[in-house]
Amino acid sequence: MIVSPLSGFNVFSHYLPLSSINTNMVSIDHLPDQLVWEIFNRINNTNDRNSISLTCKRFHNLDNEQRNHLRIGCGLNPAIEALTSLSYRFPNLNKIEITYSGWMSSLGKQLEDQGLSILSKTCPLLTDLTLSYCTFITDTGLSFISSCSKLSSLKLNFTPRITGCGIFSIVVTSKNLTTLHLTRCLNVTNLEWLECLGKIQTLEDLSIKNCRGIGEGALVKLGPTWRNIRRLRFEVDSNYRYMKLYDRLAVDRWHTQWVPCENMTEVKLVNCIISPGRGLACILDKCKNLKRIHLDMCIGARDTDIIRLAQNSKNLRAISIRVPSGFSLMENPVRVTDESLRAVAQNCTRLESVTLSFSDGEFPSLSSFSLDGILNLVKTCPVKELVLDRVYSFNNVGMEALCCVENLEILELVRCQEISDEGLGFVGQYRNLRVLRLTKCLGVTDDGFKGLVGLGKLDVLVVNDCPQVSSRGVERAAKVVSFKQDLSWMY
Repeated sequence: MIVSPLSGFNVFSHYLPLSSINTNMVSIDHLPDQLVWEIFNRINNTNDRNSISLTCKRFHNLDNEQRNHLRIGCGLNPAIEALTSLSYRFPNLNKIEITYSGWMSSLGKQLEDQGLSILSKTCPLLTDLTLSYCTFITDTGLSFISSCSKLSSLKLNFTPRITGCGIFSIVVTSKNLTTLHLTRCLNVTNLEWLECLGKIQTLEDLSIKNCRGIGEGALVKLGPTWRNIRRLRFEVDSNYRYMKLYDRLAVDRWHTQWVPCENMTEVKLVNCIISPGRGLACILDKCKNLKRIHLDMCIGARDTDIIRLAQNSKNLRAISIRVPSGFSLMENPVRVTDESLRAVAQNCTRLESVTLSFSDGEFPSLSSFSLDGILNLVKTCPVKELVLDRVYSFNNVGMEALCCVENLEILELVRCQEISDEGLGFVGQYRNLRVLRLTKCLGVTDDGFKGLVGLGKLDVLVVNDCPQVSSRGVERAAKVVSFKQDLSWMY
């Protein structure tokens, strides 16, 4: 078999003497196995990978040995027989994702606990397991997986039959568990596994999203393992947020317990309650190595929380804040203002990404962040990406001021209704802007893009759902243009 040289010629020269390589064509039969594996690794599409493995017996055997990632789901029918065959065909699997998104009974029976029993016996190298929409997997199935001694990552997404007991069986036996993601696991109420995680102290990546049985106060059970956690994502179901009764005693324990978060690099909190001196507020002012922070609709977040965060997190690279409107604007006044932005500008000299947004219920006159506060932050820090969503204080004057910002490469404006064609006309003067995204901006028309047409300034232009903009109006305004129009949001 003959193949043409790849664009990455250095790959070949690493394995073969230069004198033995024909620069016009190379015989695949002479390539070492390691090089063929390298080629396989660059093929991301599963169908393409399968097609190549059928080309010849050698490719088939090498692919079987080298394949370490498998993603299966609705097409696995009959599930047990197919999984058994795949497990024996690929003996070196270490990452398996089983997903039944979009499953219907007509597609065949889902994989059940017996399938996980097979995986535990035929995949001794298993390190990463993802179960998504596996509605028939129970705690028994997870108990089978607990025998996989190398398991380091477990991700569960909408597995309604799994409870805290099943997770406990994994945690108590998997001494190498570093990643645990739980999404919409509605029946996980027994939190004994959190205390167990606190004792083994191996966890580095924890994500809990919309698990109604797990509140902010429960995280205190992690204890000493906070020292090792680098990424924390905690999201509360917004539809369930205000109906839930919280264990105030557990939340109060945060106030008296030392929470070591020195190694935390990424924190994302959504719909959480930030209480002074309690709960997740204890984390924000202790993350000395934090690089990314995302606060989305966090009730109770105040300027003092952001100021402490900025003073301690000198290496912060990205900050995203979405301000909630609260139940009553009179009883819950906006607590995050320009004071927070000033503290970030003064302390976080490496900041590269800024996202500021408001909830649907926010009124223009009550915006927390003024135009001066936003511009001061962007001009002081080396901000490369700026995203503004429903920030009504940002207007054409702000667009003109961005002409002086040297580092800005990506600008995204969502529902910024004070921006008009006049403001858009300044984009051509931005020094290093490569990407511009506009979504649901009512004041922008085709005229605003005339200065960009044929200029070659932008690499990418994305215009979504702007009612006064047409596809013809944005033609040739950038090297790559994406245009979509769906105005149902207006009605």
